[in-house]
Amino acid sequence: MPQPTDPEAAVPAPGSSRIYLWLKRLVNVEREELKALVWSFTYFFALLCIYYILRPLRDEMGIAGGVKNLQWLFTGTFLAMLAVVPLFGWIVSRYPRRRFLPYVYYFFTANILLFFVLFKSNITHAYVARAFFIWVSVFNLFVISVFWSFMADIFRKTQAARLYGFIAAGGTAGALTGPALTAALATPIGSTNLLLISAGLLGWAVYCVKRLIAWRESPISNQPAETPTAESSDADKAEDNAMGGGILAAFHLILKSPYLMGICLLILLYATLATFLYFQQAHIIRDHFADSADRTTVFAVMDFAVNTLTIIVQLFLTGRIVKHMGLGWTLALIPLLLGIGFLVVGFAPVLGTIVIVQVIRRAGNYAVMKPGREMLYVVLGKEEKYKAKNFIDTAIYRGGDVVSAWAFAGLQGLGFTLSAIAYIAVPLTCAWAWIAFRLGKAQEAMANQR
Repeated sequence: MPQPTDPEAAVPAPGSSRIYLWLKRLVNVEREELKALVWSFTYFFALLCIYYILRPLRDEMGIAGGVKNLQWLFTGTFLAMLAVVPLFGWIVSRYPRRRFLPYVYYFFTANILLFFVLFKSNITHAYVARAFFIWVSVFNLFVISVFWSFMADIFRKTQAARLYGFIAAGGTAGALTGPALTAALATPIGSTNLLLISAGLLGWAVYCVKRLIAWRESPISNQPAETPTAESSDADKAEDNAMGGGILAAFHLILKSPYLMGICLLILLYATLATFLYFQQAHIIRDHFADSADRTTVFAVMDFAVNTLTIIVQLFLTGRIVKHMGLGWTLALIPLLLGIGFLVVGFAPVLGTIVIVQVIRRAGNYAVMKPGREMLYVVLGKEEKYKAKNFIDTAIYRGGDVVSAWAFAGLQGLGFTLSAIAYIAVPLTCAWAWIAFRLGKAQEAMANQR
């Protein structure tokens, strides 16, 4: 039992606390797990709140660095990812995540404070803005995957099945709070000062990590969980090593599987059309707003709208869509809607149109398309789920970003207007919808054969 001076004493004692009784109505949490659940919830809340504070700033820095240079920023992000991911995998394969994770966050906190100092000075601001754009994109690559890896270290299988849903809700709450804070504070205190809030939240995340480690190493954490076996211990070790290497093996798996090749095409078309719309958004918002804080506020309001719409669709529509339409039509739905959106943007490339289409596209992706994409891997073996999926989610996805970024710049260089590029995107959405539909049908057929 914690002593009165223990920081965890701030969390009311389980069993008799009102917090426990209230949470018990929402999630099947044991009394001994209450503290870990609260720390995990607030930990994930902090991480996604940070990202959604930084995201509008990143999008603004993309404009500040010059919209004509966006393709270079996407290339820089891709190259930075290729350099960092193997290094991170090497570290993960050799050290327990729960040990080095605080130091990773200390490193990111130092980065945030460095950018704060650089933004406060007026030295090579365009170069700093471009570096920040790339840094946030790489930072985002790690925060979610590392968080869930750490959760796998903390909770056992039976605990995860009961608690992960509520913990994920902490991230959703953070995703709503981050853009709300940015929209409310960007103009009064200045966009740069929001970095200090992010640094403070990252410090809280580190504190949550330490409290979770302390809980996991205490005898009470093992009481509600299954007894560890040699098999489960081996699985834990495999999970620790999962992020290291495997790229070449994944490449061979994809080459000999038409199903995985189809998923690659799905991701490439998704990345291409998302990048086209992102570039159009950057141009239109740059032309509409002269003030940096105003642009940051617009991006934050869009993020808030996306996350609000995402929650509504997830709670009330996603399950019904999959049940009544099947996976094939579910995967094809967002591409078909985006095709209509590009037609509208081509006809009226104005601020209101691009904002509405972008919000619907992103919310549709998070609430419908992404869950559907993840379902495609359910029928595959372990190697495909981990090695091939990791390759597709990183190299294929970011590679698609880079190719489409340069394609957009090339079309502009040839004299194509934003409207013309929007019309060019329409047949690509049709191809995306057709591939998505076929993959959904293939998945259903494979599932019926199991």
